Amino acid sequence: MNKLKKVSLTALGTALVSTASYAADISASGSAGLTFGGGDNTNTGNGWSMSDTITFAGSADLDNGFTVSTSMSLDNDAGGVDAASTTIDMGDMGSLTFTGEDGSGPIGAWDDVMPTANEEAHHGVAGSATGPTQGASGNQNFKYVNSSMMDGVELTAFYQPSGNAANIKSSMEYGIKYTGIDGLDVGFAMGENEDGVAPTNVYTAIAAGGTYDNTVMYAKYTMDAFTIGYQANDVDGSTANSDYDFRGIGVSYAVNEDISVSYNMTDVDYENSAASDQEATGISVSWTNGSVTVSASTHEVDNVKGAATVDNTAYEVNFGFAF
Repeated sequence: MNKLKKVSLTALGTALVSTASYAADISASGSAGLTFGGGDNTNTGNGWSMSDTITFAGSADLDNGFTVSTSMSLDNDAGGVDAASTTIDMGDMGSLTFTGEDGSGPIGAWDDVMPTANEEAHHGVAGSATGPTQGASGNQNFKYVNSSMMDGVELTAFYQPSGNAANIKSSMEYGIKYTGIDGLDVGFAMGENEDGVAPTNVYTAIAAGGTYDNTVMYAKYTMDAFTIGYQANDVDGSTANSDYDFRGIGVSYAVNEDISVSYNMTDVDYENSAASDQEATGISVSWTNGSVTVSASTHEVDNVKGAATVDNTAYEVNFGFAF
């Protein structure tokens, strides 16, 4: 009986030591924000809204030098889990991420990255067209990133399996980003979505069973307090007259360490001759003090989603803090 107790205690001690050697680092962070907005033909209710997110993250180092990390975000607006992913960092071999909830590829991540103190030029205007929203997104997808192959170069590959995202049978996206020159940030991404159905913010939807070819290109350069950027997105649909191009420019200026202002302008050019070009402008300002940010912006969109003479405006004021 005593021998049995000794064996059991020894096994327990070994298990505890083994577990301790793989102890993970765990952290929690979050943010909360209060927004008031309105404008022409915008469904804002009384204009007030609130958002809050809490993110839990953990990581552990393996004996082979790899690091495994996982994160999960809880969002009040989403009514539960808003994002969840697990990443294996393989050092110079890159990282592989599996996203169980709310993942996207480089097209969705880079569709409008122009410098702004608050929001994009078209933000808040009901029905306005954005960049190529036909980029893949959804749950249960994979992303590979490698930034070790060449100084300043980051490569991204994204795969969305069939049946795991609304309106998408399957998708592959590829992206490359270069930041090897001080102040310069340049990116290019391309991909195809199969069996797509266009969302409501394009003028002509493709037929069910068709495809969308997406390309995204941007360039930003920062010198002292100024940042200027240019964006060019092209969407080619398999249905006649479903193509459209998105172009945007943005300029931001850091008045000091706390205050920034910006001006943004975008244009959406539709292949369909019945549609007019959508043109949008936005002016933004932000003030930051520690973890608190107060920002505001005004937006004006002409020919909303290609509809001639439909011109709307919107405004927004935000108060947010992070912890």
